[in-house]
Amino acid sequence: MSISVRPISSKSDLRKFIRFANEMYADNPYYCPPLMMDEMNTFNPKKNPALEVSEFQNFLAYEDGRIVGRVCALINHRANEAWKVKNVRFGWLDFVDDKRVSQALLDAVAAWGRERGMTAMNGPVGFTDFDREGLLLEGYDYNAPMAASYNYPYYVDHMDAYGLRKEVDWIEYQIYPPKEIPERLQRIGKIVMERNHLHIYKPKNFRELVRRYGTTYMDVFDQAYQALYNYQPLTARQKEYYAKMYFPLLNLEFCTIVVNDKDEIVSVGVGMPDISDALRRCKGRLFPTGWYHILKALKAKKMDAFDLLLIAVRPDYQNMGVNSLIFVDQIPVFNRYQIKRVDTTNILESNTKNQANFEYYEKKQHKRRRAYIREI
Repeated sequence: MSISVRPISSKSDLRKFIRFANEMYADNPYYCPPLMMDEMNTFNPKKNPALEVSEFQNFLAYEDGRIVGRVCALINHRANEAWKVKNVRFGWLDFVDDKRVSQALLDAVAAWGRERGMTAMNGPVGFTDFDREGLLLEGYDYNAPMAASYNYPYYVDHMDAYGLRKEVDWIEYQIYPPKEIPERLQRIGKIVMERNHLHIYKPKNFRELVRRYGTTYMDVFDQAYQALYNYQPLTARQKEYYAKMYFPLLNLEFCTIVVNDKDEIVSVGVGMPDISDALRRCKGRLFPTGWYHILKALKAKKMDAFDLLLIAVRPDYQNMGVNSLIFVDQIPVFNRYQIKRVDTTNILESNTKNQANFEYYEKKQHKRRRAYIREI
């Protein structure tokens, strides 16, 4: 039978779009289902401010009346303007192991992009860096954390067959926290604080953080990441959206904020307990009992695994060793919670500054991801 690819627009089709991946990976122990509510909100212009600067079209592939693949074609106009490119991105790409399916989906992305004046296709990436990105090339037998995608090994062969080529790779590490702060790191941290008149601020709760700094910590992420691959400068509404989405959920013991003598935030490091097992248990649904499993994981006082989500240093404070203060602050917290393993998120393989953050620790690179590009 032939493959047909159809654009979708209804809420019921969007639910099918989201559920397809969960169903395809239902028996895979490493896949982490996203929260259905979060995925629905991602494609809702009333909820997701990234859609103020982006347009998109979701597609489902069918064979014999059965869904066999999905993809989102999207254009982030703000990012294209910043990078001076005309890229149509593809994300949320999943398909059965049939090259007719992957070709039909990618053809739909290319055609949709050409109709809007785009000259290249790029992915898998999302609307912003806060979405899942990159095709997994290595590390198929490791758990996918909440913030990362997962795919079967056969996807790589499909990308190559379509003529997509590497644009960038990201790597990920597992870090094994030491029992004590390394002496050299502690010494560097002390020098950095004294020389630059810095101190660490630990908010008691989210309300206190907002009262003191508003969402200016999002400015630090925005400024620090502007030079990174495909980054879209955040709008004011996006900063508020991501701040409200993530920070209220955090155990602020795992949040390190570095402040200068003018009471300005110059660096932020945040992470959270690995809640992927809770998401697998509830299959990405908050109700009826998913909220309980997720909350229990977030509030745990002892945990084996931890996700290091974001580290950012304001550009005018980079190359001063400021990031060392985050680890000086966090290592005792890791030990208090008996954390055995810290998983990083995607780090560009060319970002040696970020990789240097982990030079003092026992670690292994366990995953690699890729973003592809092809002219259309």
